[in-house]
Formats: sequence, structure tokens, C-alpha cells
Amino acid sequence: MARSAQEKNLRLAPEVNRVLYVRNLPYDITDEDVYGIFGRYGAIRQVRMGDTQQTKGTAYVIYEDIYDARNAQGQLSGYNLKNRYLVVNYQQEKNLRTKLSVEEQEEELRRMQEAAGVDGAQH
Repeated sequence: MARSAQEKNLRLAPEVNRVLYVRNLPYDITDEDVYGIFGRYGAIRQVRMGDTQQTKGTAYVIYEDIYDARNAQGQLSGYNLKNRYLVVNYQQEKNLRTKLSVEEQEEELRRMQEAAGVDGAQH
């Protein structure tokens, strides 16, 4: 899809990428249906549908262009499809996930020590 010069110069948030993770899809939806819904926002490279009990109702939609993915995410997150509201997020790479801060790690350690009944002091 053609973009304006202003949109091409727009800085995107770091989490924005071409891969969308879609949850809460109706179980009877087909990959052709997903192509039809998400294809309105740009060229799609691939759709991967969840096919196990744990992944049913989910899909990955991979766009050719990052701006098309951004547009689809903004338009389809919360979209009502067969009385189900779609949850559309950007796929997060493992190395982009936020790590716990030192304070959060220490608090987690204190909770575990309290649960185990130890004081954490070196004896």
C-alpha cells in the first residue's frame, strides 16, 4: 500500500514489527478467513493458525510491511468477530521481554524465603 512521505518518516515504537499475535479467535475460523480479515490492511506473507488444544483460537499473521501490521493492529484489536473480541498484539522477541529490576528480584527472593521459612542470612 502506498504511504505518504510523512508516514515514512514516522518513528515507530520498538515493539512494533511485522508479526502480529492474534488471540481469542473463534475455533471454527479458517486461515482463509484470517487472510480475508487481516488482508484488508496490506499484503500478508504468512498466517499460522494454532492447531493444538493449547493454541486453538490463536494465530500469527505476518505482514510484508511493518506499517500495514501497525495499521491492522490498531484497527483489529478489540474487533468483534462472531461475538468474540480479538486481541491483537505484536509478537515479542524473547530478548525484548523486560527483565525484573534488582529491587523486584530481591522482593521475589524475600517472598520465597518467607514461604520456605528461612531468613536468608549466611550462617
